[in-house]
Amino acid sequence: MKVLLLENVQGLGKKGEIVEVKDGYGQNFLIAKGKAQHATNEVINKYKAQVRKQQEIEALEIAELHQMKNVLEQLMLVLHKKVGANDTLFGSITKEEIAAEIEKQTKMKIDKKHLEIPVAIKHLGQFQVLIKLGHGIHTTLNVEVKAQG
Repeated sequence: MKVLLLENVQGLGKKGEIVEVKDGYGQNFLIAKGKAQHATNEVINKYKAQVRKQQEIEALEIAELHQMKNVLEQLMLVLHKKVGANDTLFGSITKEEIAAEIEKQTKMKIDKKHLEIPVAIKHLGQFQVLIKLGHGIHTTLNVEVKAQG
């Protein structure tokens, strides 16, 4: 019996492969557990269409992320904070503040989990923040901290 694997099966094959298995194993284990489907032309064509659609969606996401990357690279984010002696901030600049300011200035939502602040921002000056957008696309955001008032 030929089956189309819907997930990786150790010792048999990877997701999307069509493999030949014994009838009992295919029917009673693979198909019964939802790990495979009987490999008819209809099932194979439906799977290929589903894979194509997923690839198109992924290509659109990547194009969108590249566009966001270009906008973020051009952006100079300016944050105004209260300062004490020696131009030291009260507290530090957080990922939440940076994400909120990005959304305020560009209308783009960036999850704070995607931001990496290499050195804690505790004084006035210019800093760089790494943003991991997804699909292996990274960019650097310039942040400038100025005294409030």
